[in-house]
Amino acid sequence: MTVPVGRPVLLVGEIIVDFTTAKKDIDCKLRLGGIVHAARGLWACDLPYSVAAVVPRYLVSQAKAYLQAHGCTEFIWLGEVVGAPNVIIIGDPTEVTDQGYEDILRNEKFVSVFDVHGTLSSYTEVLVFPGIFDLSILIDLFDEGVRISFDIAYDVDDFGKLQQFKGHLGAIIISTSSPLFLKYGANSVELLVDRIRQLDADILLLKENRGGSRLFDLRTGSVENIPATLSKTVNSVGVGDVYSAVMVGANKDSWVDAAWRGASAATIYSKTTFPDDFRRDTRRQLALSVDELRSLNGTIVPWHDRQRYSIYLAAPDFSYLHKPEVDLAISALEYHNFLVRRPVIENGELPPESNDTTLRKTYAADVRLLEECSIVFAIPLERDPGTLIEMGMAMAVGKPVVTFDPRRQNGNTMVIGGSISYSDDLDVSLNALFAAMSGLCREPR
Repeated sequence: MTVPVGRPVLLVGEIIVDFTTAKKDIDCKLRLGGIVHAARGLWACDLPYSVAAVVPRYLVSQAKAYLQAHGCTEFIWLGEVVGAPNVIIIGDPTEVTDQGYEDILRNEKFVSVFDVHGTLSSYTEVLVFPGIFDLSILIDLFDEGVRISFDIAYDVDDFGKLQQFKGHLGAIIISTSSPLFLKYGANSVELLVDRIRQLDADILLLKENRGGSRLFDLRTGSVENIPATLSKTVNSVGVGDVYSAVMVGANKDSWVDAAWRGASAATIYSKTTFPDDFRRDTRRQLALSVDELRSLNGTIVPWHDRQRYSIYLAAPDFSYLHKPEVDLAISALEYHNFLVRRPVIENGELPPESNDTTLRKTYAADVRLLEECSIVFAIPLERDPGTLIEMGMAMAVGKPVVTFDPRRQNGNTMVIGGSISYSDDLDVSLNALFAAMSGLCREPR
């Protein structure tokens, strides 16, 4: 199936207020979220769209006016959120680790759905972002020829809920941060693909964060790897929604080409929270052909390949130290499914005044572990001598060293010059790690 030229895509889902808390050097950010992120993507690409929104009454007028000013051809109030303001507090907008979403009064929240029969029947291309509303209300709202795609984040706990849409499914879109992915696909992508193939969908798009994405054509069995283009992340909230919306909206005759367009728009969305800047830069990118986008390359690190390459943690990872930066980095690496080898944990934390034999035995074990690992992620807090020696040993044999120096205490020539990346920003260090591992993934096994 292809999208009729000029026919608007219908976005279905909740409109939410995103509130990003202030951090060092980062101001608070308050903006309309939920399906509004997807709407911005379509607007920036000049793709026609309409909205069927689940939204609290107090937000309806403001949301409608905002969307109409950003290209929305029709606004349908599908349901009212009652009992909660539909405000989400976001702890980490860059998704270095889990973003820490907090949905205010989520346990009190429910949806009162309106009777909109006949209003949506003319739409043939629909993209649904599931929320607290019951998906079963949708199936009777459209005509027989409708194609429905789903971007599944947090509010579907089983693929069985999509069974009622069998025969009408276009794209099933899921990210590695989704609990549904962790349930079905964390250990084997084949299990995930097989489960979705049973629904007779056209494609599965698996968004793998900084590691790119994979598009599985369930009709032909082909797989397209679409790389991520990594740069300084300003705000990752809604980036995946933009990807999904642009892909569905741009699909005239090729899901693959449309996915490349979606990935390109999503990359730009991560660099700014100002819509006009986003639209300007997106239009520049639209001047490139899909073949030209492919030639730009990027980072490809599939979720299921990340455990193949172990990462040596060079850091003062001792129980008696106050080391929040080390703990945060470990959390980030594990969140992204990297295999982190921690010598202090694996080989033991030596007590004070250990004898010479114990010291040499532990040293040898640490060196063996360092040799086994593919990359070193170094956090040299307080000019820790052990960390610096481990870094030097890795550099001497050409092993990639990514140095995260949050306290900026080790910015000397040898550390900076010998590291493939040196930064006090964990976001930058993560990007460097993904880039280094992408190179390893491309090497013949």
